[in-house]
Amino acid sequence: KKDSPGAGARNEALRAIKRFGRTLWRRWSGYHRRSRVETKMNCMKLLGQKLMSRDFDRQTAELQVRIAILNRFTALGIPVTQPVG
Repeated sequence: KKDSPGAGARNEALRAIKRFGRTLWRRWSGYHRRSRVETKMNCMKLLGQKLMSRDFDRQTAELQVRIAILNRFTALGIPVTQPVG
């Protein structure tokens, strides 16, 4: 719909995709990077919606532990490839 909020930006993005292709549009607009950040933030929320600690330094430590857990999960999910032959 032309009168909905954000319609101009959406239509402009669709025109750019049609003209340059989806791959170039993603690189140009930073879409892929935003998508990856949104996915990681969703993973952070799955580890808990709220912080348990009241003290700021302990909250910082709690977030660092969550990030370390996510990084470890990510590292476990990356396949290790080896050349054959």
